[in-house]
Amino acid sequence: MHVMQVAAKPEHYWYDDARGVAEILEAVRAFRRADQGMRRRTAAGMAMNETDMRALQIVIGRELHGRPTSPHHLARELDITSAATTKLLDRLTASGHLEREAHPTDRRGVLLHSTDHAHDEVRERLERMHRRMAEVAAAVPVESQPHVAAFLRSLADVLDDEDATAPLTPAGGAPTA
Repeated sequence: MHVMQVAAKPEHYWYDDARGVAEILEAVRAFRRADQGMRRRTAAGMAMNETDMRALQIVIGRELHGRPTSPHHLARELDITSAATTKLLDRLTASGHLEREAHPTDRRGVLLHSTDHAHDEVRERLERMHRRMAEVAAAVPVESQPHVAAFLRSLADVLDDEDATAPLTPAGGAPTA
């Protein structure tokens, strides 16, 4: 069986010879890799997995905007089942990061709240990094800041809009795993 390999272009796999475009997108990739690594390290340092960390981030973020969070909302936001959500909430309440509270108007409903312990730990682990990131952002020339923000939001929109690609089927064969 002969496997044909397609060589990458000498300069850039995706972007022809658009050096400036490739350089910007490589910088974005480097940022994404660093962000993912930081999230893994932070979650591990807090003795939780990345989904637990994301759940805590969602609850705290919604609290900061005065919006309550239900287990159903959290499951939808994290794209996990209700059973997985129950296990996640059991872990985060056992670790002292979240509390469950009866919904004030729905007898069967539950609201989630972050604890002082969660806020203390998040601040302890992330405050210095966020301060340094703000310093980097402040160094962007004021006239360029709206353009940089628009660029990043547009990239986020592209990623949010991208559908999953079905597995490719090699010629004459079944889908590869």
